[in-house]
Amino acid sequence: MGTWGAGNFDSDTAADHLAMVVDRLVTEVAEAMAGDPVRIEPDEYWGVAVPCNLELLHLIARQGFVGAVLPDVATIETWKAAFLGVWDATIDGLEPTPQYKAERRAVLVRTFDQLAVAAASD
Repeated sequence: MGTWGAGNFDSDTAADHLAMVVDRLVTEVAEAMAGDPVRIEPDEYWGVAVPCNLELLHLIARQGFVGAVLPDVATIETWKAAFLGVWDATIDGLEPTPQYKAERRAVLVRTFDQLAVAAASD
């Protein structure tokens, strides 16, 4: 295994480990998005965890570490459309304030979009 620097992610072993972590995050999102849409409603676990995973993937990708392979842009855009479709169809049932609803939706859009930009630059 090769080492190219003193950093925590500057070796083949670290890149392999990071690839496993990224794969886990991507797999969790893919499985949540392929499952029952109820699982990604705003008040369900995956309705909260999917955006968290996407944000983590973006943060990792920004570091430029070897081993951080993102899903392709088309996949991210498909996830975005499905996720926001469920969110838009169900959020009013939770009676959010108009301000929260607008702000949260903007954050969700940004979360998907920034990951798509990062994926496009890979």
